Amino acid sequence: MLTALAKELRKNSTDAEKLLWHYLRAKQTAGLKFRRQQPIENFIVDFVCFDKKLIVELDGSQHSEKENKEEDTKRDKWFVGRGYIVLRFWNDEVLRNIDGVWQEIYGCCHPPLTPPVEGGGKLVDKL
Repeated sequence: MLTALAKELRKNSTDAEKLLWHYLRAKQTAGLKFRRQQPIENFIVDFVCFDKKLIVELDGSQHSEKENKEEDTKRDKWFVGRGYIVLRFWNDEVLRNIDGVWQEIYGCCHPPLTPPVEGGGKLVDKL
């Protein structure tokens, strides 16, 4: 049942989802594969990169309502508890600042390396 709903959501993407998908599809983010409207357990996420365990959610104004905020928080905690990173962006942020949004997503996939600490530290890529 979730698969059918996910297909329907793909057909009826918001303008923000269409724009972000243009940046994420076809392994354009450093060769990483993203999926859109992807069922995971009992949820459908807007975008996911399974290789990096990164979920990107785009929120419209309905997500500012108290009940929806609480559901989003529970949902995010569920994913984080399973090792995912969850990024949330407002739809209007995507539409106004797609480059900044994409850079934040890219940064989560490929965090900058910090120089080793003097005296023998080492670089650690947490993702």
